[in-house]
Amino acid sequence: MDATTALTALPAAAILVSALLTLPVSLWLLWLYRRATLRGMLASSESAQQRVVEPTPGATDHDSRLDVIHWMESSPPPASESGHALYRRVRRAQDAVSLACLSGGFAYALIMALAWMITAGGGFPPGRFLWLLACYLWPAVIALYLVRSTGVGTLRRLAGIYFLLVASCILFVMIRNPDTSIGQLVYFWVFANLPATLIFLSFLYYRIRAVGPLVLAFMLAGVTGAIVLVQIMGGDDALLRTYASLGSRLGMGATSLFLLLHLAGFIAFAIAGWFLLQWLGRRYRRKQLSDQTLMLDALFLAFGMVQSVTLAFEGWYWVFTGLVAFALYKLVTTLLLAGLSNRETADDAPMLLSLRVFALGRRSERFFDNFSRLWRYTGSISMIAGPDLVASAIEPHEFLEFVSGRLSRRFVKDRQDLDRRVDSMDREADPDGRYRVAEFFCHDDTWRMTMQCLADESDAILMDLRSFSEHNRGCLYELEQLIDRVDLSRVVFLVDETTDMSFLGQWIDRLWAQMAVDSPNRQTTQPAIQFFHLQSQSAREFRLLLAVLARSM
Repeated sequence: MDATTALTALPAAAILVSALLTLPVSLWLLWLYRRATLRGMLASSESAQQRVVEPTPGATDHDSRLDVIHWMESSPPPASESGHALYRRVRRAQDAVSLACLSGGFAYALIMALAWMITAGGGFPPGRFLWLLACYLWPAVIALYLVRSTGVGTLRRLAGIYFLLVASCILFVMIRNPDTSIGQLVYFWVFANLPATLIFLSFLYYRIRAVGPLVLAFMLAGVTGAIVLVQIMGGDDALLRTYASLGSRLGMGATSLFLLLHLAGFIAFAIAGWFLLQWLGRRYRRKQLSDQTLMLDALFLAFGMVQSVTLAFEGWYWVFTGLVAFALYKLVTTLLLAGLSNRETADDAPMLLSLRVFALGRRSERFFDNFSRLWRYTGSISMIAGPDLVASAIEPHEFLEFVSGRLSRRFVKDRQDLDRRVDSMDREADPDGRYRVAEFFCHDDTWRMTMQCLADESDAILMDLRSFSEHNRGCLYELEQLIDRVDLSRVVFLVDETTDMSFLGQWIDRLWAQMAVDSPNRQTTQPAIQFFHLQSQSAREFRLLLAVLARSM
């Protein structure tokens, strides 16, 4: 096989096969992870040092009347400086990361466009250059969506702006060169971007987004090894005859030998891929990268590898254009992100405790994914791990510990272990200005004290009561603890049309009447409970939710 074929066909095959394997393997691993988490939650800790501090029950003799406040898009909270300040902080950080991604994406597009211009020859027509630049800006648009998205509306706006730019470039090219057809230009855009987009979608799917880049990196290493070893053996007749002779002595047929060769190559290179994943995990733990930067790096690296494959026909060295473009993207974004000026100190950044009804399933994932994308630009989130948010909340180091067989180490064992974990919670911002999600894995006899401790430590609490009803009342303990232990001004309850408000109101009245004697709500002059009615999950609705939480801190 000549060098040109090797540098085009083999990388393309490795990337395609790896992408096809990433989705099913990721889904399978997350299914195993969900099962392991659920088993740990249902089990009891081996420690005998459990201690749950229950408040002293009170009598129904207090006269405090609990007001009920309903917030929604049609009845928003009054404007407040705290709400404006929180939203400004989020937007400032989001805009800074967006600018870094867009600048890095432009640097990436510049390298790819220049490489194409040089290999195509024919001078430097400005129309052609602008068209190429617009085409290769497509991964930057995807990056902006990942950074800014709070729903389909964001995608529509970004896609509309980008394709308006593309249409303008088409018009400019056709005015300067009437011989060029729209079909030719559209075909080039599809040829340049569709393959890489489809490959990236294999791990952009929201159900595997948190682990997709890691699985793809591992698969790419293993598949590359399988292909390379087969090519090495096939290119050496003597080596191939020796291998066939050895297989014949062992009673193995041609098909078995062929599969064994692929397996050996996969395992050999997969070991190197495993060390790469461990290196990424160490960088994540040291806060040298975040889950978002890992996703964006995977995006541009995937596009760079795919888009530079065809350039190898102009010379073998052009196949490295994508790596050069990725390196420049990484340099630009790193330098710009280092200049983020809105980072708060650990003491200033608020911590939000997220509680929810575990039975929400995918609805919980969708909300958490969209809301956390905003909140994590202003502070951290703590939560008790559960099978419902596996795909949204799992972090790289947690996933690597699971595949290493060490997930059990993450479960809270006793009070001393809990105190140690709370004291060591990461409340500093990542390089991209985002804060992290602190998941606490709890056994059946440790989750109550964990919930109590996190409620005491948090600046605000968001409890998702969607689907709460007489037949789905699994979070009554948390509701009781919040009324007994936490000033309700720090708590916001999320509800929607699936919440049985009548049943919920009955329980709140009962728990309020039996409130603990030492509850901080007994000393509140005007106690109130806040319900936020989630309807469309629009950008405006999330902004209002941020404003309500800001009032609670």
